[in-house]
Amino acid sequence: MLNMSSSLEQLKNTGTVVVSDTGDFESIAKYKPEDATTNPSLILAASKKPQYAALVDAAVEYSKKKGGSLEERIENAFDRLLIEFGTKILAIVPGRVSTEVDARFSFDTKTTIEKAHQLIKLYEEEGIKRERVLIKIASTYEGIQAAKQLEQEGIHCNLTLLFSFVQAVACAEANVTLISPFVGRILDFFKAKNNRDYAPHEDPGVLSVSQIYNYYKKYNYKTIVMGASFRNIGEIQELAGVDFLTISPALLEQLNNSQEPVPKKLDASQAHGLDIEKVSFLNDESKFRFNFNNDEMAVSKLATGISAFAKDADTLRGLLKEKLQA
Repeated sequence: MLNMSSSLEQLKNTGTVVVSDTGDFESIAKYKPEDATTNPSLILAASKKPQYAALVDAAVEYSKKKGGSLEERIENAFDRLLIEFGTKILAIVPGRVSTEVDARFSFDTKTTIEKAHQLIKLYEEEGIKRERVLIKIASTYEGIQAAKQLEQEGIHCNLTLLFSFVQAVACAEANVTLISPFVGRILDFFKAKNNRDYAPHEDPGVLSVSQIYNYYKKYNYKTIVMGASFRNIGEIQELAGVDFLTISPALLEQLNNSQEPVPKKLDASQAHGLDIEKVSFLNDESKFRFNFNNDEMAVSKLATGISAFAKDADTLRGLLKEKLQA
């Protein structure tokens, strides 16, 4: 009997780079991804596990040595914890780690840039070169403008919470390194709105990423398309061939245990022949906002995504505050 490779190996063989969507080192080591992504929610979940207590303690000790007011110590501990996780992840993956700027700054270009500089400085103090870090920023108009400047400085960015073609076009025009369109959250919206299920080939999130990928390849944009936030492996299989996919440990496990065929679905060479109109949004704020505002799903999901990440970041600060006051 022919020994089929796992669906995960087949996915990698389509040219898609597999990225682990977790702060859990054990699962990262198990599935051998190229890169890893984190966010405040993932860091919060990992921080509650006993095996990561030492990282929390290290961040608290770092902050105590820095001194300052309680609020300053909390912020220093928070930033340091992101770096503690990031450096440990980079000891496992050969590529890059994504570290997120606080979602509270999603509508503040200047502060986003300052926070990115601070995170990169902390990494560089640990001997981690900036080439191995992606600064993760919400895909607001302000966030995209911040990313444009950071990229010009050689600081690479991952534009997250991306739900619309408008956001994707502006990110490509800003020459950002990578975008993370949220496939599953788009599906969630349309399932709730239309009270129906979607097969993988008609999944609105899959169709959105396919549209973005084909547009980027048609017009030779270098920005990497990394599908994120999946609800099932069917979505992942439909996007085989896309640049990158960041996948949770649970779905990586399903792919690893499956031998279902994963043929290549997206192909850059085929995108060049597609009839797609070129558009522009980066340098016209009113045009960006008007077109984005006409996408009910994107407006809703961006708002709830920013709020959820900010809430989890505040919960994490509360955990650090308790440690600092102990």
